[in-house]
Amino acid sequence: MFEELEKYENSGHFFYEKNDNLREICNAPKSGIGIYLIYALKNGKIELVYTGCTGKITQDGMLKTRKGGIYDTLVNGKQFGELRTRAWDKHIIIEDIEALDVYWYETFDQYNMDIPAMIEGKIIQQFFEIHGKLPNWNKEY
Repeated sequence: MFEELEKYENSGHFFYEKNDNLREICNAPKSGIGIYLIYALKNGKIELVYTGCTGKITQDGMLKTRKGGIYDTLVNGKQFGELRTRAWDKHIIIEDIEALDVYWYETFDQYNMDIPAMIEGKIIQQFFEIHGKLPNWNKEY
């Protein structure tokens, strides 16, 4: 759906099911900056439910990254006001989701110099143009 993401060589994904140990299954890099997309697998369908990004570029062009990179943002970050694993487990039950498929992309590295927030904005814009709304877990942009 998002062809511009195909150019990022340092990328990957993992599945999360209720009660999984996110620290163990997350394969995102512990350094670097980029974006992540969360898809819900439900009733034989796949739906993008959230886009997020981590890391910034400072005025002088240096990377400003969270210690632990994309991995740390996913594993130790918050969603719905609580730790992501608790929030995901709750929403898997509430929304009758079979699993979450989490894709991550390092957008600023030796091959690409794309600011994560800009790429996230492009993805959000495309989704909005197609669906007329944001992904369900993105409350605003």
